[in-house]
Amino acid sequence: MFGWLLKKLAITTGYIANYGYTDGSGDWYIIVDSDKCDGCGKCVEACPRNVLEVITDDYDDLVVAIRKEHRKNVKYVCAPCKPTSGPRDIKCQQACPTGAITHSW
Repeated sequence: MFGWLLKKLAITTGYIANYGYTDGSGDWYIIVDSDKCDGCGKCVEACPRNVLEVITDDYDDLVVAIRKEHRKNVKYVCAPCKPTSGPRDIKCQQACPTGAITHSW
């Protein structure tokens, strides 16, 4: 009955979700800080490769996650926004109003 109130009063710490992998060429992770992510979905709309999705986490909060089919190839699917040389146009990071998304490379 008062579960919503308890959720508001409880002090919970967020988590840092690392989606990606490490291989012989480096670390390839997209990092989402759940303390900062409010699940607004602006990064999902901004991503030209449809890499991101908004999910309900184990704490019933809306947060961004990397789609399962992209977790083992973020190096390649994110390449158009993150070329190895030249200017970078990281649309998901730019669209996030809270700064919840970072990349390891």
